[in-house]
Amino acid sequence: MQHILSSHGRAAKTRVYTSGNRAVLVALLATASTLTLSEAMAQNSASTEGATQLEKITAHGEKGDGPVDGYVAKQSRAGTKTDTPIAKTPQSISVVPREQMEDQAVRSVAEALRYSAGVFTEYRGDSNLHDETFLRGYFYVPRYLNGLAYGTGSLGQIDPYLLERVEVIRGPSSVLYGQANPGGIINLVSKKPTVEPLREVEIGFGTKGQLFTGFDFSGAIPGNEAFSYRLTGVGSKADTQENYLEKERVAIAPSLTWAPDAGTSLTVSAIYQNDPKAGYRNFMEKAGTIDPTPYGYIPKEFLVSDPDYDISKRRQASIGYEFEHELNDTFTFRQNARYTRIDTDYRTLIWNALQADGRTITRMASGGIEDLGQFVIDNQLTAEFDTGAASHTALFGLDYQHANRDYRWGYNFSGVPSIDWTNPQYGNLPPIALNTTSDTDTTARQLGIYAQEQVEIGKLNLLLGGRYDWASTDISNNLSSSETSYDDNRFTWRAGAIYNFDNGIAPYVSYSTSFEPTLQTSATGALFDPTTAQQFEIGVKYAPDDADYQVIASYYDLTQQNAITYADVPPYDARQTGEIRSRGFELEGHARVTESLSLVAAYSHIDQKVTESSARAEIGKAPARVPTDQASLWVKYDVPDGAAEGFGLGAGVRYIGESQGDAVNSYQVPDVVLFDASLSYDFGAINPDYKGTKLQVNAMNLFDKDYVASCASRWACFYGTGRSVTASLKVSW
Repeated sequence: MQHILSSHGRAAKTRVYTSGNRAVLVALLATASTLTLSEAMAQNSASTEGATQLEKITAHGEKGDGPVDGYVAKQSRAGTKTDTPIAKTPQSISVVPREQMEDQAVRSVAEALRYSAGVFTEYRGDSNLHDETFLRGYFYVPRYLNGLAYGTGSLGQIDPYLLERVEVIRGPSSVLYGQANPGGIINLVSKKPTVEPLREVEIGFGTKGQLFTGFDFSGAIPGNEAFSYRLTGVGSKADTQENYLEKERVAIAPSLTWAPDAGTSLTVSAIYQNDPKAGYRNFMEKAGTIDPTPYGYIPKEFLVSDPDYDISKRRQASIGYEFEHELNDTFTFRQNARYTRIDTDYRTLIWNALQADGRTITRMASGGIEDLGQFVIDNQLTAEFDTGAASHTALFGLDYQHANRDYRWGYNFSGVPSIDWTNPQYGNLPPIALNTTSDTDTTARQLGIYAQEQVEIGKLNLLLGGRYDWASTDISNNLSSSETSYDDNRFTWRAGAIYNFDNGIAPYVSYSTSFEPTLQTSATGALFDPTTAQQFEIGVKYAPDDADYQVIASYYDLTQQNAITYADVPPYDARQTGEIRSRGFELEGHARVTESLSLVAAYSHIDQKVTESSARAEIGKAPARVPTDQASLWVKYDVPDGAAEGFGLGAGVRYIGESQGDAVNSYQVPDVVLFDASLSYDFGAINPDYKGTKLQVNAMNLFDKDYVASCASRWACFYGTGRSVTASLKVSW
């Protein structure tokens, strides 16, 4: 046998293989879910040993940016920008597939990540305006859409109905993505056109005034099989957890793929999402949430603002393309690009302080606009070749980002009436003018060049990558009529190795670095240094080839320099804390135990400390809001036959451990255990004509547990989300 299909995830490549027996065919069948023989096996008369020639064997298995069969994803492009098996990537990566999101009836990306290790999501409870998350103890984890940056900081949100998978790439990822948070990144993979017909309509309702509907249509264009399309849309509305406010959304995502041959494809996609009522970012204080007042605890439904004053609007639009062309058997060129526009308008009355009487709350007004225009392009050239016993996948890339951010914000500290939380009265507000405290126009540019080499020698996979970035930022302060410009040039790198034993056990080790320029100044106008980080990670993966499950255990030691923190009181000025060190352990497993039983389990422990700080009282203390321990388990069982055939049962439990309530660790936020559940019925079990018709009921926080999700200080605590029950009917044909 001269050559065996490489296990770098090259299933989509077309190659020629020779063998003197049928072992090649057996090996290919074990490696891919579907095999298409484009030409029949032919006898090679020129072979001296009667070898059999297998010509153009194309394996159509799971792609690293495509659908997942069940709960267990085997491939991901996000960790290496190549179609590499997760089991052969020396880094902790996990995927939340479409099926898991549907079973759990998630309504946001943050909800989709509830059962992922090392991720602290919904730390603001029901006021999840931006899908803000912590990853390995670091907040404002950047989100990417199809491998390209989407939004900045916490800005921007995409409805999960438009997504095929949500991926978590843990640890510094600057080598492939440039400026990035040290905890990792979240990559969102959108639904893409399919050649096979796909038609789906869903409607639903629930508690808190929830109403939602969605549709998803895809297939080849009749008469021209080189083109396929997809059109996905969703609309929803719901009451917020706080009384008298609502959330509304409509989103649509059209896409078109042109694939004239097996080695060429171009997908053009767009998303438009309008949230005329985007949600409310609530917070209270320690008194009344962690500690009772003389009148008890303040209800989580209490609205400190006023429905006549609140404005929360957001519009998002993006258009882009993904192009791929195989130049020959060795080289493949990819170019991905997208332009995104995110416009926000927000105004509310926020909590100032609970007075000594335990009832009266002073308030202040806050609001403004934040508009972003962002262009991103990524060029990649991949080379796949062999040298002796080594199989190589070399990646060379050049990417560029350009963002314009218009930010204007203001406060009113004295012209807002107080409110009595025991007897709140709304309406009849006096005119409240906002005094502008920030008015800046920021232009940020980043040009990066990167290279990565993946080498497979037998069961050993090695990875080495390096990148150099040129980043520049221009800030115009419209209040002071001043201009500030600065450049940040930085080299980042990573290295890793993983060894895959035949029994599925794969120990790995890696080291990586990152950097992230800061796009803001201090209250005095001083520039901040770039945030940098270094991480050492060691772990083991267990993913046997003949089993449909995957377990990842990892230990990491991660240190961030020049971390940004914010003051506890308005105008919440930023400052650089110094250095934060995180050490932690994570365990996550996805499994299809049987055809009827699937599960997801996760556990994470973190020991995070401030090791250097301009505030001496913070040194040696844990940053606020990060739970020391988290654990979760979700189980889904579909009854295969018998009297209950067609029923599906889902049950989940989530443990959110104790966290610190402020930067000096003067108090703790208690831990909590939450339960989720689902019940579904497929009507195809009683009549084949009803196949694809499914009724599903989901309950989140089933027992309506009141809890505080986190506190940033004694002035800023966030109630967790209460019970939510939804029922939906989906028809697929």
